Amino acid sequence: MQPHHSEEEPRLVRKAQRALLAMRLGQDAEALRQVAPSATEPAHRSTETQDLMLLLFGECSAMVAALSDGGTAPVKVQVFDSEGAEVSIDQAEPPVRTAVRTLLAEVHGNTEAAAEQVEIALANAAPEEVDSLLLQALRWTIRLSTECLERELPITDWIAEALTD
Repeated sequence: MQPHHSEEEPRLVRKAQRALLAMRLGQDAEALRQVAPSATEPAHRSTETQDLMLLLFGECSAMVAALSDGGTAPVKVQVFDSEGAEVSIDQAEPPVRTAVRTLLAEVHGNTEAAAEQVEIALANAAPEEVDSLLLQALRWTIRLSTECLERELPITDWIAEALTD
């Protein structure tokens, strides 16, 4: 899936790359600093934050499709609690529920529903929940891209660059 096209896209891609690099180095706080909105607007009210999340979830969706052999092999999404036990999506923390629902909407080609999930989350989430959702999107991007690379499946160039710098 191609990222959302706009004049802002190159800047968002650079921000996402810097955040992925920080995450790869285990620097969650630095990753969040890299994806903070450019304007004085708080992240949970930022269109930029929403666009960034949709960019990441869109790329995750493309990688899930690649890993599932173009949709012919199922990919299981598991949700774990803080102790590492698997839980249903409805028992997960709100940011995780939003992340799973957004990813599933993207995987099923419903970009509009994915955008609605992110919009609702940003409108209702506390700042730390927005941070958690951003970190989830970054973690999944890293995990899925690593798996794709290990299986010699294609990933978007800008993600590959962030992981190999």
